[in-house]
Amino acid sequence: MTRVLVINSGSSSLKLQIIDTGAAAGAELAWALVERIGEPVGTLTVRRSALTGSPAEERTVQAGFADHSAALARVLELAGELRVHPTDLGVEAIGHRVVHGGPAFHSPVEVTPAVEADIEKLELLAPLHNPANLRGIRVARELLPGLPHVAVFDTGFFHTLPAAAHTYAIDREVARKWDLRRYGFHGTSHEFVSRRTADLLGRPYGELNQIVLHLGNGASASAITGGRAVDTSMGLTPLEGLVMGTRPGDLDPGLVIHLIRDRGMSPEDVSTLLNRRSGLEGLSGARDFRELLSRVDDGDADAVLAYDVVIHRLRRYIGGYWAVLGEVDAITFTAGVGENVARLRADALSTLGTWGVEIDRAANETGSGERIISTPGSRVTVLVVPTDEELAIARACDAVLGLGE
Repeated sequence: MTRVLVINSGSSSLKLQIIDTGAAAGAELAWALVERIGEPVGTLTVRRSALTGSPAEERTVQAGFADHSAALARVLELAGELRVHPTDLGVEAIGHRVVHGGPAFHSPVEVTPAVEADIEKLELLAPLHNPANLRGIRVARELLPGLPHVAVFDTGFFHTLPAAAHTYAIDREVARKWDLRRYGFHGTSHEFVSRRTADLLGRPYGELNQIVLHLGNGASASAITGGRAVDTSMGLTPLEGLVMGTRPGDLDPGLVIHLIRDRGMSPEDVSTLLNRRSGLEGLSGARDFRELLSRVDDGDADAVLAYDVVIHRLRRYIGGYWAVLGEVDAITFTAGVGENVARLRADALSTLGTWGVEIDRAANETGSGERIISTPGSRVTVLVVPTDEELAIARACDAVLGLGE
């Protein structure tokens, strides 16, 4: 039995879980979330699971958290009151989500000062994510000394992309000098879900051709054959690919040049536009998919168009990846939208009937958790598999550090 603290540090948030990796599906012993770090008033919630042997309990505090150090200190204090401090639960390691591993990191690694320095160098490739991830590592090493720390990279799973899939068609010397290539993101989720899909189908992971659709506020698709990713929708940054909550996905790079050179926008203005004011937010004013669907049902023209754009883009990627793979055994939906929006799943696959994809309407619209939503006669098995990136990170700590052996 190994217990691992998993930390996902965002620019203004901190999410933590203590997981017992010895359980077959993992067991969450405690959970915490701090939101609006750096604002006058933020929210901290700590939850204790009944799996600790004590009754389940949750406490929420409204307070100001000046920075991530103050936030984590308050988490540990409240966790101590609930008897779920990492020392109370015998935590042996701490795993950290790091978004961009760049060309240097292909697998999870134990964090050392040299690794920290290398992650810091990658901030230019992921200025919205890596600085926050690194803050989480440094704060945790300061407040929880004596425990080993492991960094798990979102880009790692996509290191296997063939050159034809990861190469941008730009001057090769420029690309080599600045490490400009398609890296892909959400890799921890895509690997976890694709492996779980093989388990559910009772087939060897290395024999399957899969399309995985990670659809949440951030969204990405992958094509996986023989357990290796051969294509993915995100690129150098998480902007490329599918339409997302606030990001546009694919667009003509000439649009960026036009806005800066001809319309007077600064690079920072364009960055804000593409990262925070595009996607569903830009098209309809509703980044939450539940709100978007409510507006669609009310006949809001902007919401209808936004939904249609999302579905059109999904179909393009599914069809394109089918052509890359040649044959598809499974299509799996995951993440918040993919797991919970039956209408989107049905609409995204509705044009594939002639390719032998048949959705079981009742299975698609009812039930929860892991399930098959295609008919027994469908040429391709379609599944819903909830992702669990935290469990994947915890298990990566086991593997890197040799815990539980």
